Amino acid sequence: MALAADQEISAQGPGARQVYSLAWPMTLKAIFLHGTVVIDGFLLSSLGEGALAAMGLAAALGGIVLGVIFAFSHAMQIRTAQAFGGGDPVFLKSVLASGLAVSLCIGLAGVALIFAFGGALIAALAPTAEIAAQAQTYLYIFSIVILAEAIGQCIASFFNGCSRSKLPLYGYLLSVPINVTSSIVLIHGLWGLPALGVAGAALGSASAISIQTVFWAALLLRTNGHLTRIKGWHRDTFAPTVRRHIGFSLPIAATFVSATMSTHVCSLIYANMSLNGFAAMTLIAPWNMLAGQVAMQWTQATGILVAQLLGKQTPEPMLDRFLASAWRGAFVAAAIVAAIFLAMCLSLNLIYPNLETETRAILFGFLPILLIIQFPRATNAICGNTLRAAGDTVYVMHIFVWSQWAFRVPATALFILYFDLSAFWILSLFLWEEVLKFPAFHRRLWRGDWKRSNVAT
Repeated sequence: MALAADQEISAQGPGARQVYSLAWPMTLKAIFLHGTVVIDGFLLSSLGEGALAAMGLAAALGGIVLGVIFAFSHAMQIRTAQAFGGGDPVFLKSVLASGLAVSLCIGLAGVALIFAFGGALIAALAPTAEIAAQAQTYLYIFSIVILAEAIGQCIASFFNGCSRSKLPLYGYLLSVPINVTSSIVLIHGLWGLPALGVAGAALGSASAISIQTVFWAALLLRTNGHLTRIKGWHRDTFAPTVRRHIGFSLPIAATFVSATMSTHVCSLIYANMSLNGFAAMTLIAPWNMLAGQVAMQWTQATGILVAQLLGKQTPEPMLDRFLASAWRGAFVAAAIVAAIFLAMCLSLNLIYPNLETETRAILFGFLPILLIIQFPRATNAICGNTLRAAGDTVYVMHIFVWSQWAFRVPATALFILYFDLSAFWILSLFLWEEVLKFPAFHRRLWRGDWKRSNVAT
């Protein structure tokens, strides 16, 4: 029965079921991924605002390095899928080795910069000397998390690209309980251990992420240890192989870094809004990040499978059938996200009972935008991930960078600083950004060049 089902999939190509099988572990993993600092913040809240300020300041600096690592790991995911689809073990080994080399170099460079300049920067930004000292300690210990994630996220992306997305999820199911338990013990000094406060939270995270990375490395050796015995490199020698990997990854990484920076710039501009409007924009951001993972991971799983199909040199009619099926699934995922926001807005009195009435009214007023935006955002993401899978990474980068820096950032400044518009119109800029990207993405996809891409280069 299973063999017959596999043969049917091979003959007709993958469909929405295969996207779902790949996407749901990636969705849970993404939610856990954003939880490390959230867990630390929750556990440190009992120590007061000073401890939270120290952690927030250190996490902001460490998060910059982690953001670059995560950006390159996304490119690693697509490149792995291309190699896995082609079935070339030399290509697959080359992608893994190149990705690890690049990610480790980023991690080491980031940690070196933290130890060279982090202390002085924190001293300049911290409101008190005590908070600065706590933040420095947290940041130096958090460097262990950075180095572990440099290896771990690369391995997790390799697993995803090989359609084994459950393996990274197992790592998070192991590390999250360890993180919570060890942080509580080390923060408050339970079981006879010293109470380390902020440093305890950092040590708890470092221990959990290190164990998670060791676990993933053991899984990698078990599932792909044979790659160490493969001779040769995809580009004859290792140096040009790494250069090709960097050339493929840079536009994708630049896209993610640009998105993060533009969001931070807009957040600084939001500080000039009314207090209630600023609070509403701040509160809606984590909802967007977490709820949006449902549709976003579906589209990323679609990109992985497209990369695998292109690596296999799949016929164009099969590619069209798969993408049509995945596209329909993306609309279902968008509808689920819209339903989450509908439930959230209808439950504001229960979720945020202590908020001022005006702030809750602003949040409820966001509902039309939150319902509509999910659909153009999902279809744009399908286009972007499909084009990336085909190697059209520079074009996708231009769409994102120009829509952010030539439209959303200046429009945000204009709407707030000059016109003094309400929070509803500020949030609407995210919708108009998706509308602006829509023709550029879809025209490129419908042209069909991506279906004839040779990704094994």
